[in-house]
Amino acid sequence: MSVKVYIEAIGAIGPGANNWPEWRSILRKEVAYQPARTVNPVLNVLPSAERRRVGIGVKIALASGLEALAAAGIDPSSMTTVFCSSGGDGENCHLICEALASSDRMISPTRFHNSVHNAPSGYWGIASGAMLPSTSLCAYDAGFAVGLLEAAVQCSVEKRPVLLVVYDTPYPEPIHGVRPVADQFAISILLTPDVTQGSITAIDVSLEKTPSTTMESSELENVRVGIPAARGLPLMQVLAQLPEQAAAADIYLEYVNQQSLRVKFVAA
Repeated sequence: MSVKVYIEAIGAIGPGANNWPEWRSILRKEVAYQPARTVNPVLNVLPSAERRRVGIGVKIALASGLEALAAAGIDPSSMTTVFCSSGGDGENCHLICEALASSDRMISPTRFHNSVHNAPSGYWGIASGAMLPSTSLCAYDAGFAVGLLEAAVQCSVEKRPVLLVVYDTPYPEPIHGVRPVADQFAISILLTPDVTQGSITAIDVSLEKTPSTTMESSELENVRVGIPAARGLPLMQVLAQLPEQAAAADIYLEYVNQQSLRVKFVAA
């Protein structure tokens, strides 16, 4: 069984590129990829008190999501959302562990508040005024594919647009030694149930036992395998070539239980 939806807009931020137009130029080989640390985005959509409290995970998640909706000209308050991350805010987790290992074991209320897995969803609601449902998921390295399938099913069944936001941030040492995440990365994709004037392509998604699609560039492959959210790079690669690329081969994104999410591209 497959699920068909339409892709209308993309937002992305990660090592070497700060937004989707920059990633698109790299993936189209119009400019050479230059590895560099992810630049922390400025987030002005939250009240000043909230801006002081949020961590980098919230910043990159909201920045990429808002970029996708701005490209589509859609009011963020009107969106159903799906957020997915393998571990949330890695630095916040590290600081809580440090506090628990100290003599007084006192945890800052702000740290605890930001430790919950749906923190970006909550800050999204504050920033946008969105009142529609929001889902927060975690699936280790398979988060991008799990999030995409969840968002596609919601979009198809509920017959309304859904914004998928997948993000990851690294842990400091010593957690980094056992769960290495190379850098920050976030990708957001706006899905619609029906074709619109802004539709980039239609996709059919289904589960198969097929090896994951890799990146031709060794540097981009290092990004893909080094950051769970960057498992979406093969999808970004195809979307960067559209609409000039008349036909795109199916891609396979790492899922759970030795399965892959097959993404078949259909002309919009």
